[in-house]
Amino acid sequence: MAKIIFPEMGCGTWAWGNRFLWGYGPEMDASLQQVFNYCVGQGITLFDTGDSYGTGKLQGRSEELLGQFATAYQGLNQDRIQLATKLAPYPWRLTPASLVKAGLASQQRLQRPIDLAQLHWSTANYAPWQERPLLEGLARLCEQGQAKVIGLSNFGPKRLQQAHHFFSDRGLTIASLQVQYSLLSTYPVTVLDLKALCDDLGIQLIAYSPLTLGLLTGKYDPTNLPSGVRGLLFRRLLPKIQPLLSLLQAIADQRQKTPAQVALNWCLCKGTLPIPGAKSLQQAQENAGALGWRLDDGEVLELDRVAGGLGQTMVQNIFQSR
Repeated sequence: MAKIIFPEMGCGTWAWGNRFLWGYGPEMDASLQQVFNYCVGQGITLFDTGDSYGTGKLQGRSEELLGQFATAYQGLNQDRIQLATKLAPYPWRLTPASLVKAGLASQQRLQRPIDLAQLHWSTANYAPWQERPLLEGLARLCEQGQAKVIGLSNFGPKRLQQAHHFFSDRGLTIASLQVQYSLLSTYPVTVLDLKALCDDLGIQLIAYSPLTLGLLTGKYDPTNLPSGVRGLLFRRLLPKIQPLLSLLQAIADQRQKTPAQVALNWCLCKGTLPIPGAKSLQQAQENAGALGWRLDDGEVLELDRVAGGLGQTMVQNIFQSR
């Protein structure tokens, strides 16, 4: 069975609530091709998306663009490009065949076999009976050669161990587990102890939303907030997380980095693979600046201490199971 080759950092088209859409027209798509090309050239070769990314008729648009970008790219690390996607357990996907069908559609949009096929979330919190047929569908995708390896997302320790046993009985392994993880969202590791379990099972823990929707970049304050629900959330969180933002800035100044680069490097120091989003070349370049160096133990401990002492953290994904 093939193995995914995890780079030091992936580049993810992640989103809160699956509402982020890669590509808003030809001009934007060309700009994103530049982002893709830059990342691959820097050795950032794992790109994560989902079949639900996009809205209405544009569902799957992120997969289509990634497929186009990977096909068009010619240059350094071309042979190392890996496209990962997450298949959503929609209420109408109830059978193994329905997930296989979804995987085949994603494969067509990506224009290649799926390097890492993942179940987007666990259904344990609302329809636990739906999960096993979908895991069966993932197994079939891998066994039929439509996907190279299998991954999961938002699974807690109990469901992860059950899935591990299920796949092991079929001679398959779980390559990765995605969880919401950052300095403001440590619950999957500090409470669920998923890092230790993943280490025991040989699973790579992937951190999505490692910059907490941009909160850890330091660019927001009460006078500069994003629009919509995210702005309302930031307005509530920002006053309570100032000690952490101040520490990130202090470490960044000392190391001649940015707060975002420090926050991403913290994820790397914790043994996780962060997948920050990048909609511009500047954002991709900043993300890449988190590579090639390491926070020292004292800095990591101080970040842990301050983050652990905050009175407020980021809300958890409602689909995260136990």
